[in-house]
Amino acid sequence: MPTALITGASAGLGAEFARQLAMRGADLVLVARGADALEDLAARLRAAHGVAVEVIVADLSQEGDVERVAARLARTGEPIDLLVNNAGFGLPLHFADNDIDDEVRHLRVHVEASMRLMHAAIRAMRGRGGRIINVASVAGFISRSTYSACKGWLIGFSRWANAEYARDGVTVTAVCPGFTHTTFHARMGLAAGEEGVPGLMWLDAEDVVREGLRDAARGRSVSIPSLRYKAIVAAARLLPSSLTAGVARRGRI
Repeated sequence: MPTALITGASAGLGAEFARQLAMRGADLVLVARGADALEDLAARLRAAHGVAVEVIVADLSQEGDVERVAARLARTGEPIDLLVNNAGFGLPLHFADNDIDDEVRHLRVHVEASMRLMHAAIRAMRGRGGRIINVASVAGFISRSTYSACKGWLIGFSRWANAEYARDGVTVTAVCPGFTHTTFHARMGLAAGEEGVPGLMWLDAEDVVREGLRDAARGRSVSIPSLRYKAIVAAARLLPSSLTAGVARRGRI
């Protein structure tokens, strides 16, 4: 059976990726900081779907932990067929008011860790084939503090890597959801409705993951779930960054 390694797997989109892949019969390697949540999810997936689930407790802002996960990706005897780079967190949009150490940790998790894990995965997958999914965001297409910058990097690099390594049988897809019902906002201390975002703009995690997996299977470099967010991204490309930055100050995607 194929094996998928998922970072940030204990909750949100990471846990939904784990559930949908387990339903399809994939064995899993789950990575996150919280041991209890990981073990609980692993036990439920084993019981429900009869798949093998390995747990790696790791903080991807720490270089040593990233190296341990990269080493698992490089293991030839137990190959990983799909890497899902999902780990991440948000910060307030006011960069100058944030603690710079928090911003550096944010950059390490979203960009450096993803890049290091992609590097390890591509080296292991070349020739035999494999897939990489990078969970980015619609925010990557607009001007929106360092979160937008990190996601923009992930989208751009995914596009290039998908074209570059297709000849080696490796596809890379950036999945770019908009506002999605997960625990992301709660972890930032934001209550339901506090974002001031209309209900129409919210997506369900199940739909985001299903569409992302479908687009990855088709070899697409970018997946934007839902027609309404496809339209928003198309419009954002035509508008000046000063305008999109002003609109983007509301909410967090």
